[in-house]
This record gives sequence, C-alpha cells and structure tokens, in this order.
Amino acid sequence: MVASAGKLRPRTGGDGEPGEQRWRVLYDGDCGLCKWLLCGLLAWDRPRRLHPLALQRPESEELLAELTAQERVASWHLISPEGGRQSGGAALAPLLRLLPCGRFPAAAFARLPTLTDRSYRWVAEHRSRLSKLVPTRVKQRADECVRRRERDLEREL
Repeated sequence: MVASAGKLRPRTGGDGEPGEQRWRVLYDGDCGLCKWLLCGLLAWDRPRRLHPLALQRPESEELLAELTAQERVASWHLISPEGGRQSGGAALAPLLRLLPCGRFPAAAFARLPTLTDRSYRWVAEHRSRLSKLVPTRVKQRADECVRRRERDLEREL
C-alpha cells in the first residue's frame, strides 16, 4: 500500500545531510513483539535514519488520516521523508534498503511480495500469542530501546 501523509515534514538524519532524511516507522506501542522486532531494526540502523512512532500517539493519527482506526492498527507503516506510505509486508523491503547491508535481504523480500505479505499478515494476526514467547525482561529492554530512540530524536527537533 502506498499513500501520502501530507502533513509530514522532512527530518534530517544524524549528520543533517539531505540524503539522510528520517523515515517514520509507525508501530503498535502496546505490542511487546512489535517493540522487540523494532528494537532489533533500530540497533541495525546505525545511521539513525528510522524514527519510531507508536500508533497510539496523536501524530500517528495525523500521518495516517486516510486510514480507518482499524486499518491503522492492523499493521506497521513506513513513511518516507516525502510523505509516501507503505504498510505491512510491502514496507519490509523498502525499510531493509535503508539499513547497512540490507540491500540483499531487501531484494529477496521484494522478489517474493505475495509470500512476504502473507507471512507478515500471519505474524500480525498472531502477534499476541507470539509475544508470549518473548521473555518479559527482553520486552522491557526493547521498550526502553524504542523509547530512548524516540526521546533522542524528539530532543533534536
């Protein structure tokens, strides 16, 4: 899915270079599995191009205004600095392309879009059960990791 998020203003990355603009990653802030996976992506994101934003925050509602509340929380969303949106499995390859050494796995996912989306949908539909497999302490650390990135980026504004 691709759409526009009209009120999104471009954000620069860690060094302020135009090519290093930040991409918003909108995730379910109530999902321990989601935060655990996101923390792994943020650790991989050494250039700090990803800006996590919980779907429960008012800014998310604004960025996803064209979606219903149910559509917003049904999946994660990747929003480019220009405002383009991709959601669910379709957002995986573009996100991986942003990460160091992510082009190869991105290419694999991009070549199998139906399988990627079906796999993503299965995980999204079972995230509550899957979250129980992640130890509580690990989810707590992931929550701290995501919150730390959010706070750091908000301070830079």
